[in-house]
Amino acid sequence: MTTLLRTADELHARTRAGRRAVVMTMGALHEGHATLIRTARTIAGPEGEVVVTVFVNPLQFGEGEDLDRYPRTLDADLKIAEQAGADAVFAPSVDEVYPGGRPQVRISAGPMGESLEGASRPGHFDGMLTVVAKLLHLTRPDVALYGQKDAQQLALIRRMVRDLNFGVEIVGVPTVREEDGLALSSRNRYLSPKERHTALALSQALFAGRDRHAAQEALRARAREVPATRARAEALSAIGESRAAADAHAVAKAVPGATAAIRAAARMLLDEAARLDPPLELDYLALVDPSDFTEIEDDFTGEAVLAVAARVGATRLIDNLPLTFGAAS
Repeated sequence: MTTLLRTADELHARTRAGRRAVVMTMGALHEGHATLIRTARTIAGPEGEVVVTVFVNPLQFGEGEDLDRYPRTLDADLKIAEQAGADAVFAPSVDEVYPGGRPQVRISAGPMGESLEGASRPGHFDGMLTVVAKLLHLTRPDVALYGQKDAQQLALIRRMVRDLNFGVEIVGVPTVREEDGLALSSRNRYLSPKERHTALALSQALFAGRDRHAAQEALRARAREVPATRARAEALSAIGESRAAADAHAVAKAVPGATAAIRAAARMLLDEAARLDPPLELDYLALVDPSDFTEIEDDFTGEAVLAVAARVGATRLIDNLPLTFGAAS
């Protein structure tokens, strides 16, 4: 049975033989959180311990944001946590986490936290990192798990842990989606049926960008198999493949516009959704390097993130997909 704990002293008094894996949440648990908990259970193993934190952090909410509106469903959260394999739910009060009131000293996200979500929600990432640092100290885990849906948050937590020498392993868990593609989020419950239909454009736009990227990577792969020589092109011409070879080599050279084409494929669907009733109000669409969340260029290789944020009605939603750019030929 999952134990409900309210204080850090109660948590520290627990005995454990194996690793402690922590999943941090603001409650209102859904299948995405359950996936995190199940993954934590696998990592901790039968001898380890899985702790789920439930804390609605006031420092993460800016003026006019939905702190009071944010759902509090602790009884339901306990059931979901138990079914997913949690040993304990740590649900501290605001006074337990911030015993002296709002902290005078806080973690700064720095330049990496000023773009995208940071630009749209000033101060959000400072508040997020501050509470994550506090909860890491309070729960003392060996490993902490976070969803990849909040890609910028995950990147900043990894950077904080590395830069400030936290002795904890950070694990990112892939985004869980509903059958229609919408990324699971506690805020989805705010959407009316018509708003939900509009909101599907976020994931559809990402999938369109991913498909465009896959086509470009396929051409790059073909180009690596087809030497760019006159003799080879002449030979291919005899069997009608010269155009394909030329196209492949053009893409392989990373001609200007390769990344722009990915953004454009996604933007087309977002623009269409802006004309729906109710409309989608785009905040940002970005193709970024997850190490620093700066926009990537056409010659980029490695892991990237295609990210989007938009408002539908009164609800603001985010989503992203990871993309891998192959080595240049």
